[in-house]
Amino acid sequence: MTTTEPGLAGRARARPARPGSADATRAARNRRKWFEIIGLSGPAAVVFTLFVLVPIGFAGYYSLYKWSGYGWPDEFIGLDNYFGPYGAFKDPIFLAGLRNNAFILVGSLLIQGPLAIAIALLLNRRFPGRAAFRMLVFVPYVLAEVTVGIMWQLLLQPDGGVDAFLTRLGLEQFITGWLANLEVVRWTMLFILTWKYTGFALILFLAGLSNIPDELNEAAAIDGASWWQTQRYVTLPLLGPTIRIWIFLSMIGSLQQFDVIWVASAPAVRSLGASNTMATYMVDHGFNQREWGYGNAVALILFVISFVAALIFQRFVLRRDIQGAQTRGVA
Repeated sequence: MTTTEPGLAGRARARPARPGSADATRAARNRRKWFEIIGLSGPAAVVFTLFVLVPIGFAGYYSLYKWSGYGWPDEFIGLDNYFGPYGAFKDPIFLAGLRNNAFILVGSLLIQGPLAIAIALLLNRRFPGRAAFRMLVFVPYVLAEVTVGIMWQLLLQPDGGVDAFLTRLGLEQFITGWLANLEVVRWTMLFILTWKYTGFALILFLAGLSNIPDELNEAAAIDGASWWQTQRYVTLPLLGPTIRIWIFLSMIGSLQQFDVIWVASAPAVRSLGASNTMATYMVDHGFNQREWGYGNAVALILFVISFVAALIFQRFVLRRDIQGAQTRGVA
């Protein structure tokens, strides 16, 4: 009968791996992998921290003060910039901007999406001049937002190009203050944004359609499906991931809409809440009126709304697409 010294097996297992052994090779590979991850993601993490997380932290700090932008803030007011008598959530103009953002969001989803899908399905077929038509639809998106705002401001001003066109057609009764009528200006802004950003949705949908194999459409045609039936039961379901990605981007862009509306609409109309958004309200109060603490509070509200909306959409809508795109490493 042989006996083994207690703990001998444990000490044997605790010995470092011999150079050249399988354990040493695996440990070296793991260290190299972590060095690569840190080396590649480290600079991006530093930039993200300095230019995203730190500004968000400062915005949250400044929003607790009444601050005009000069010197270090010292008049602490807590959450009054949010819920006080003159806070954002008590200001009807800010609430009007919040409703306008929601109006732009819903209008973009209900108009831009179906319109871009219809054009993409037509442009996915071969016909003479298809490339030129694609370029014409995409051109508005390439134009700078400031250029688009100035262009439409000139066209929609009284006796401008749009009024002259309607007059020539004998439709003078439809002429109104496109940018001054408080009941019409929201729809005018939605029209401009639809004209501007439909081309972006179109490019996304055309890219998604290019990934759908032609064999599926041919098989549906052989089975007797019409063109419309093929698009409804084959193409659109396979285009679903692209549509969901576009909805996500359109949702975030609608909540943060600023430049086109800031340039195209008149300050007097925005000050009445007819065409302002949360972003234009933030710049108007935080920069123009030198209410930096209040402007930071509005910026933080805009960030939280966008962040929560993105999390909810990713959790309940994009989750299936993200899980389908994940790959597992092979040991």
